Amino acid sequence: MSAILALLASLTWGSADFLGGLATRRAGVLRVLSVSYPAGALLLTPMAIWLIPGTLDAETLWFSVGIGTVGAGALALLYGALARGPMGVVSPVTAVLAAAIPVIVGLTRGENLPPWAFIGMALAVLAVFLVSRQRGEHLRVSPMALTLSIISGAGIGIYLTLLGLAPESSGIWAATGARWVSSVLVIAVLLVVLRPTRNGTFPWALAVAGGSLDAIGNGIFQLAVQRGDLSIVAVLGSLYPAATVMLARVFLGERLSRVQAAGVVVALVAVGFLSWP
Repeated sequence: MSAILALLASLTWGSADFLGGLATRRAGVLRVLSVSYPAGALLLTPMAIWLIPGTLDAETLWFSVGIGTVGAGALALLYGALARGPMGVVSPVTAVLAAAIPVIVGLTRGENLPPWAFIGMALAVLAVFLVSRQRGEHLRVSPMALTLSIISGAGIGIYLTLLGLAPESSGIWAATGARWVSSVLVIAVLLVVLRPTRNGTFPWALAVAGGSLDAIGNGIFQLAVQRGDLSIVAVLGSLYPAATVMLARVFLGERLSRVQAAGVVVALVAVGFLSWP
């Protein structure tokens, strides 16, 4: 069950990155997050209350503050990178670090993994690398986009680690509370640096849909960690670039090369190893 939930989180995150990246190209990071974060928070709250009830105590609230603060910065950097570079390259770069940090933390906390789990982890990292291999002048990544990708990946890794360490009795309250904290932070920053609205229509549908999917992915990830090892769940969750790359291929015409297609196959093999009890 934890593997299925982790893969579902991966799918929703990949879709959210695609939509959020498109919205950011049209309206800027802060304006998009000021809409997408509250949209996700409003969606998760009734789910935390009625659908997946848990305990909302002081420890969970502190986790929410930390998770929300780190998450807001990490996602802002990610959307900035997605707006500056090809999605099929930026997303996999962040995924490697996003998976590495929770894996290291999980192993240092004494998680006992079978030998084939390490094979699956190695294949998953290889898959992310292969999926990111794109050629062509229009697909080159600028130094700024690459820097933002690396920093955001580290931030997402810390974010996922904190989310995975939240109390198991909290249900999805840690993810929900974090989303509200992020919403307040982003709106506060937006009010401080607010500039005249850009010309053109704000991409409401993209921002709301992206924020909703990202929030749902976070909630699913928290549930997955409660049912499995942080290291394995994080690696499966890091396969989200496959969804981003496929959506970019279909809607933006970013071609899927043979190497990338091989990466998708390797990812499926990695899922098999990591899902094997």
